[in-house]
Amino acid sequence: MSNEPKAVVELAAADLEGPGVTFCPNPRMPLWSGHPRVFIDVATTGEGRCAYCGTVYRLKAGEHVHAH
Repeated sequence: MSNEPKAVVELAAADLEGPGVTFCPNPRMPLWSGHPRVFIDVATTGEGRCAYCGTVYRLKAGEHVHAH
């Protein structure tokens, strides 16, 4: 199995939900490629990978997540 991501989605800090997470599948993905919604922590390391489809979500260069 390849370690290369299926896709990379770059996010601004403002795109993250609550405590620095995003969800997959994201609204831009085609409906046919859906899987159960999972929340992915992006704030801790600057990126996270979906365990279902392998899409990598990462913060854009220079973006920082601020604590609420």
